[in-house]
Amino acid sequence: MPELRIDPLSGLRAIVAGARADRPGGGFAVEPHPPLDPEGDPFLEGHEARTPPELWALRPGGGEADGPGWLARAVPNLYPALRPAMQEPAPGAPSRAGTDPLAGGRGEPELFAARPAEGAHEVIVNGPGPARSLAELDPDQLEVAMGAWRERMRAHVGAAYVHVIINEGREAGASLAHSHAQLYALPFVPAAIARERERFTAYADRTAGRDLLSDLLQEEVRRDERIVAIDREAVALCPFASRVPYQVQIVPRAARPRYEDDGPLGARLLREVLGRLAAALGAVPALNLWVRTAPRDAEYFCWRIDLVPKLTHLAGLELGTGVHLNTVAPERAAAALREVAPVLPPAASVAQGPPTA
Repeated sequence: MPELRIDPLSGLRAIVAGARADRPGGGFAVEPHPPLDPEGDPFLEGHEARTPPELWALRPGGGEADGPGWLARAVPNLYPALRPAMQEPAPGAPSRAGTDPLAGGRGEPELFAARPAEGAHEVIVNGPGPARSLAELDPDQLEVAMGAWRERMRAHVGAAYVHVIINEGREAGASLAHSHAQLYALPFVPAAIARERERFTAYADRTAGRDLLSDLLQEEVRRDERIVAIDREAVALCPFASRVPYQVQIVPRAARPRYEDDGPLGARLLREVLGRLAAALGAVPALNLWVRTAPRDAEYFCWRIDLVPKLTHLAGLELGTGVHLNTVAPERAAAALREVAPVLPPAASVAQGPPTA
């Protein structure tokens, strides 16, 4: 029977209609992606001149900036969605301090509020070898990559919110095949995150300071209906109100507000989840992944990693109402992922210096 479920973290509604997965064309099978073409890969080690000058790199053996020898590397996005914030107002311009960020703009401010989109937009290259997916990084390199996400998040401590994402595959919005993350340092807290912050705060007020996600995780483990895997750092589960088939969340075993703080990364468990998805679906699917961390000055929060495979398309219900229709119940998805052994592609080899012509 279809169920209308409410996400405990966001309050958003989803319809879970598992019987629809049995209709003609309702199953899922993923084809492997073709190998990455090294010649057209600007993120490959030895192709550093094809990117903007680097902002940061991890070079254990030392070496010059914008040269080989790195394990992870961050550069400005060549086509940024945000421009660097003005450090000082132009001579004669009024200060924006303390003003509504959208109180001015074109025409009538209350109807057409606008201002420059300021902040930072970076690309974090997850490894020097020709890897298309996080699943193609060996365990140590994936930890290095996720440590680089953390390091770059720390570099934007003054932002109202820092959002790190992975888009893998054309279907998920990736324009370049080489595995990379993107970081957005935003001067505002997006409405979806603000809503979650409010729910964390309200829960803490109601329960004398308890953490919403920590309590939710304990109950999920007790029920053991939607758990995918557990390791010493984190728990992987299919959330109760999953919006899409095979959605997975990775949650730290102990509540920690900010991903950028020291502590577990969740790298080994993420790699296992990717391997289980590959085994259940035939290959690692195109996917979107993001790190949900605490907004600046949030008192109550807990980080998590959301992984959303691109197995279906948003249609009129989702686009018109914001209510998602999920055709695979999270209990069924979790069971399918538990029952398979992880299957991972061979780790991408690391280039040794600049490629030869």
